[in-house]
Amino acid sequence: MNKILITLIIFFGFTISVNSEIKRITSGNEDAKITIIAYESLTCSHCADFHSNIYPKLKKEFINKGLLKIEFRHFPLDIAALNASKIAQCKPDQSLQILDSLYSNQQSWVKGKSVDELNINIKKFINDQGFKINFEKCLNDKEIENFILNDRIEGTKKFKVNSTPTIIINNKKFEKTLNYKNLKKIIEKML
Repeated sequence: MNKILITLIIFFGFTISVNSEIKRITSGNEDAKITIIAYESLTCSHCADFHSNIYPKLKKEFINKGLLKIEFRHFPLDIAALNASKIAQCKPDQSLQILDSLYSNQQSWVKGKSVDELNINIKKFINDQGFKINFEKCLNDKEIENFILNDRIEGTKKFKVNSTPTIIINNKKFEKTLNYKNLKKIIEKML
């Protein structure tokens, strides 16, 4: 899968058949009054910043109190992000921990001059972190790949996502500068 194919899929608006057993990576109460959808790419430094500096505050102040749920949706900007998304999505009982680990240690694995080097770095990182994953199986899982690409297609079609991170709050695109202060103001108004 390369950038051209991803672009064609998005441009022509194809929807890919997906196994309904694949679950979104979420944090928070399923019945929370407020749902944030975060469209992200695992190689995006701004997305890593969101996970390091904004998400923990949201978790402490709103998610842990059952007021907010966040869904992390895939919007891979390159093949490294697509492959890392496949790994994060592959083990449902640990997906959030894997996602958090990939973002908080982004510079440890986002390197290499080729896709093969990038995959070696992701695999080494995942193994070093102690996650037990059949790396090759996950990387080659077409259902997971389709799930990820459908996130990207839906983000583009439904919310006009064109950069990462893009935040959607209760199905409305967040248009202000992305920082905790601005998010908190909007969330508090909705409670």
